[in-house]
Amino acid sequence: MNDRSQNLLQIRPQILSAKVNHSMSFDEQFQNRTLRPIIKLQNQLLVAAFQNYITKHKNQYYELCLEKQLGYIENAIQKDIKFRNSLKGMIIGQFTVEEYGTYIKNSSALNKRMMNTVIERLKSQIQIFEAPILVQ
Repeated sequence: MNDRSQNLLQIRPQILSAKVNHSMSFDEQFQNRTLRPIIKLQNQLLVAAFQNYITKHKNQYYELCLEKQLGYIENAIQKDIKFRNSLKGMIIGQFTVEEYGTYIKNSSALNKRMMNTVIERLKSQIQIFEAPILVQ
């Protein structure tokens, strides 16, 4: 393993609840071993990217009720291909070369898991995306 791979693996947070065993599907193992730690590591960047997305879309998000805000997060990631690809890049860029080799063998299913994990992570932090208070 080269220095880049070692460095990437060292900075990833450990998720104790992310168990990996042989009875799991290959995709689930990859999700728990690779995707979840990377998404946790990249959390602040993913939050900043979504805050920027809200701003670029004229802050319409802030006018929605909670239920519609949750749908907005999901919609933004599932339907806006440019935004989705940007988020994928933030995560894939943290793969080791070996992980990337594994990822490309089943990228479609792994992309789905990746984006679902990001959606759930952003939804669980929805309070971060409250409307800014304007001071006069």
